Amino acid sequence: MNGSDAHPSRPRTCAGRYESHRMRQSHSPGRSNRLFRFGRLRGLRRRGASVVEFALVAPVFVLLVLGMIEYGRMIMVQQIITNASREGARQAVLDGATAGDVTAQVNTYLANASVQGATVTITPDPLSDAAFGDPVTVAVDISFSQVSWLPSPLFLANTSLQAQTVMRRETLE
Repeated sequence: MNGSDAHPSRPRTCAGRYESHRMRQSHSPGRSNRLFRFGRLRGLRRRGASVVEFALVAPVFVLLVLGMIEYGRMIMVQQIITNASREGARQAVLDGATAGDVTAQVNTYLANASVQGATVTITPDPLSDAAFGDPVTVAVDISFSQVSWLPSPLFLANTSLQAQTVMRRETLE
């Protein structure tokens, strides 16, 4: 493209644009500086709003997360002590079982699941008092504060977890 086919009323710049087009896009230096300062202040205000929003939402979010951890652990331990009582009851209904055998079976199951401090109750005691077909009950009880993963349980501190299994005695007649 040579100078002869350029628009006669608009002089060209070295970048190839018409000066009048360039002049329309530029702003006065004062206006541009004010817009820059306004945009910068607006960004600082938005950052401040984000900090306030985070300060309001973060405690609620942390409480939700800790509550989920606590309730999840409670459900897990409840399942563990339910299975331990079932294992103990299965041991208790067998011929020749003693209360010591049943308690050892339950405590072994709980120890394998890293749960300590449970109370095991067996009825009837002694197990030899139960005749063929009589119900034998094994109950496991533990305080949630002993098994919580949190240093100080927030929601379930005074909760006692209990599980009970009843099976019929299987003795020889």
